[in-house]
Amino acid sequence: MQPGIWQILIIAVVALLLFGGRGKISGLMGDAAKGIRAFREGLKGEDDKSTGESVLPRTEAEKEDLKR
Repeated sequence: MQPGIWQILIIAVVALLLFGGRGKISGLMGDAAKGIRAFREGLKGEDDKSTGESVLPRTEAEKEDLKR
């Protein structure tokens, strides 16, 4: 079964989109990482504001309690 002209064109368009420009993929991944980082910081900020406490255990006893 040989690929038709439309399948070859679709593959070519996808390849151009992925590899067409300098650093497009690395730029997209950097933008995604920035978005994830901002999302995590937003969640961390909400947790701190709602409870008034730090999310991480501060003492060894609190760490041991979490292990149980």
